[in-house]
Amino acid sequence: MKKLLVFLSVLFVFLLTACGTDSDNDTTENDTAGDAETTEDAAEESEPVEITIGASSTPHSEILQEAQPLLEEEGITLNIEEYQDYVFPNDDLANGDLDANYFQHIPFLEQTISDTGYELDYIDGIHVEPMGVYSQGIESVEDIPDGAEVIISNSVADHGRILALFESEGLITLPEGADPEELSLDDIEDNPKNLTFSPDVDPAFLPEQYFAEEDALVAINTNYAIDADLNPLEDALFIEGEDSPYVNVIGVRAEDMENEALNKLVEVLQSEEIQNFILENYDGAVVPVGGSN
Repeated sequence: MKKLLVFLSVLFVFLLTACGTDSDNDTTENDTAGDAETTEDAAEESEPVEITIGASSTPHSEILQEAQPLLEEEGITLNIEEYQDYVFPNDDLANGDLDANYFQHIPFLEQTISDTGYELDYIDGIHVEPMGVYSQGIESVEDIPDGAEVIISNSVADHGRILALFESEGLITLPEGADPEELSLDDIEDNPKNLTFSPDVDPAFLPEQYFAEEDALVAINTNYAIDADLNPLEDALFIEGEDSPYVNVIGVRAEDMENEALNKLVEVLQSEEIQNFILENYDGAVVPVGGSN
């Protein structure tokens, strides 16, 4: 009987020990699994974000390059794709090759959406590039001869802007109170110098027309003027003021309006550091805006 009791006691202790070991193993395995999940979650949270932005070479790409290290500090890698035209950046944004673009003002984007049906939008404005009118042979507004040719962009979105600029110099008259974004060449009411507007040139080739046509007036977008080594403030015969409503924006797909990385990009581009860079490097030919335009 005593031997039986001893045997049962030993067996009971053995079973307790075995259960304790299994429980410890289960706890260790659960803790290990939990640690692995936590590490995996942390890795996902810290994984760098990469965005690709389409931009005109000057000044947009240059401004983005200045913003790259600031975005790196935020865990965002910025890739820049340069474009020399005004069509492909929106095409490539709509089809997903780009995450955003930075080259256009609001009326141009709205015209593109109307023409193509693309579901695009913009987050906010970054800067204004005042439109200028240039001439090789004409030295002042007073010297503009009767019948002078005015070479302008074939981008319809720029036509009202250019006409408003010519009206501000007293060269033409437009309907009173008309919205520049809705104006066309047919809306000119009075043209005392009989200026001939030629809207047939791709914006990128306007500087070539300036150098080739000595007696013509050429309306050139500031980014292309800078590319051609023209100083808009010094070389333009006349130019828009800093209050131009044609703000250059960060264009995105409508579905990405709340994208965190793209909104951080806008925040950085509107920062004091980038605004100072624009002011110091473009001598007033590119004017930063503070946001919410």
